[in-house]
Amino acid sequence: MIKNITVYCSSSNHAPQAYFDCAALLGKSLAERGIGMVFGGGDVGLMGCVADAVMHHGGTVRGIIPRFLQEKEVAHYGISELHVVTTMHERKMKLTEWGDAFVILPGGFGTLDELMEIITWKHLGHHLKPIILLNCNGFWNPLLSFFDRIAEERMVGNEYTSYYSVCSTTEEVFEILEKGEPIP
Repeated sequence: MIKNITVYCSSSNHAPQAYFDCAALLGKSLAERGIGMVFGGGDVGLMGCVADAVMHHGGTVRGIIPRFLQEKEVAHYGISELHVVTTMHERKMKLTEWGDAFVILPGGFGTLDELMEIITWKHLGHHLKPIILLNCNGFWNPLLSFFDRIAEERMVGNEYTSYYSVCSTTEEVFEILEKGEPIP
């Protein structure tokens, strides 16, 4: 049963509005379903937007932020719990441990790092949790094409598509979770 979802996404305040709309809808949907959110603890960009939406709709949000980011005044103090850790590695471990599934919204280098790590860990058998790319406005299409390329070049086996699911809407996220199996 999915009790908490770890959300990875952009900390940029300059992302297109469509991505903020997607983040807000995901947050609202999590709260309405009684599913807690786990995230990187920032109050900026899509991270802050999805956390605000969960809180606004009566949900629970647990954030994990390294001290150096907290000191830069990007920590979100309006959430249920904010955990301050020493390193980025500690943050990433807790994000992985505390979530029962992962939803990845559009993001930059940090989001890509987190996505690649959880896919790699799933490939290595470190976890079996669902990984869902919420493909707002086709954001992930170039990366998905690259994944196909590395499979064509035999850098990964064809089973790589079983490691994650791709959806275009928030409703599809919850349909995938209810089915309990990856949908390429």
